Amino acid sequence: MAQITQLDSKLAEVLGLAQAAQQATKKVGRMAKSEGEQELVALLDRMGAEAKETEKRCKAVAEKRDGKKTAINKKARETKTEATEMMETYLGGSDVDALDGFEFLTMAEAGELGHWEIVKTMATKAKDRNLVRLADWATPIQQNHVESVRSSSLKLAESEDPNEPEG
Repeated sequence: MAQITQLDSKLAEVLGLAQAAQQATKKVGRMAKSEGEQELVALLDRMGAEAKETEKRCKAVAEKRDGKKTAINKKARETKTEATEMMETYLGGSDVDALDGFEFLTMAEAGELGHWEIVKTMATKAKDRNLVRLADWATPIQQNHVESVRSSSLKLAESEDPNEPEG
């Protein structure tokens, strides 16, 4: 397997995070649906579709990286596994609800945005136009995801009774 650069590794990470995001939006979408939150289900469906498109575009860039596709995909699988394990830790209990799901997504989407900003910085330094263009495309989408899940979390929190016993 080919040796990958730091930049290849960051590409792999955002690829793995896009793959994990598809799973997370489905899981949280089921929680929102069970609570009758159709507007949030629609948001999560859109976010999942955007994550799928991000995955597709990341794979297209990885294919053009001189024999590193296999190594990049392996690293992406590792990242996806780590992100999925974090999701299961956070949302694996029997008493989780849509607010818990959106709290997790707030952390996950902020992390994904940070990764994209790092990719853009490193790709700019490396003068890697393909990866800069991809980051220019993905970063505003991630910014929108962060704001959407944050505002949705606050909306869900507003509907909670803060004095109700947990459980």
